Amino acid sequence: MGAGTVSRKDTLRALLTARDRQLPAGNSGVEVEPHLPVEAEAPRHLVRSAAVGAMGRSLEKLAHAAEHARAILASGETIVELDPASIDISFINDRFGEPSQEHQSLVASIREHGQQVPILLRPHPDKSGRYQVAYGHRRLKAAAELGRPVRAVVRALSDSELVVAQGQENSARLELSYIERAMFATSIEDRGFDRAVIMAALNVEKTQLSRLISIGRAMPIDVVRLIGPAPKAGRPRWFALAEKLAGKDVASLVEGFSLNQAFLTVDSDSRFAMFLGALEPKPRKQVEIKALTDERGRKIATIRRVAGRATVVVDERVAPEFAEFLIDSLPDLFQNFRVRGGAGNH
Repeated sequence: MGAGTVSRKDTLRALLTARDRQLPAGNSGVEVEPHLPVEAEAPRHLVRSAAVGAMGRSLEKLAHAAEHARAILASGETIVELDPASIDISFINDRFGEPSQEHQSLVASIREHGQQVPILLRPHPDKSGRYQVAYGHRRLKAAAELGRPVRAVVRALSDSELVVAQGQENSARLELSYIERAMFATSIEDRGFDRAVIMAALNVEKTQLSRLISIGRAMPIDVVRLIGPAPKAGRPRWFALAEKLAGKDVASLVEGFSLNQAFLTVDSDSRFAMFLGALEPKPRKQVEIKALTDERGRKIATIRRVAGRATVVVDERVAPEFAEFLIDSLPDLFQNFRVRGGAGNH
């Protein structure tokens, strides 16, 4: 481990320790360390060339998770444990698939260390005795899979407040890909919320939101579901895909790729590349066609060369004897070619 990495960790540890000393008395019942880093950023296998950027993203997520937990403690809100079966997901979907490796890492972390950061719920507006998630869907799913209660804070939230809380939490934790943000924005708008709410939820300004919604409107939902979040694909690549899909039979494309095992077994970014590649114009093959005519201008044969192949088609209705002559002469022609040093003489 390099000296730079050690320095970053030591600095963060000192920062968190200093903040812990400032917490109000009586909050020690909720752990936010030493195991919070494990849940805040699931372990990933990264190549060394990406280590600096990955460390920066991990520290940012960790700092946000720690700050979030401390904010709950400082506000005096009660953390409760609830049965995951009593909780419904948000009425706005913000994810399109999740890497199974990251989910399993989160499950392993909670199994070993417990759920360090509570999720945010509201009493379900339509179902008595039930709750609805504002954020924390992944932690809820992990707790359900482990068969244990989920730790949560319950607040009375309006629809707008839930949407803003859900969007801001995901933005702060850097978890949504570009297309997930775009589809999240359009979903909120389709629910009748004005753009001021959407800008607050996604923490974007007006121009950025317009671009997100334009991509969200242009992309068929079936294509997005099939490809998944594609975290490495930003706006330019999604815009290029939307342009290439215009006028295409999207249903047939989706059906074809949904049956392609090579497509289904790769990660989301690879699926994006394969889907976009299938829409790229195929290079035209260079075709050379010549006609052999007799003295009367009749076409006796057609010579066609393309992609390293040459074919001679004789019109036997015009010159049947020539076809026989050509077939009989081929062995002698090839032998003469070899004698003259042709490639066949190697």
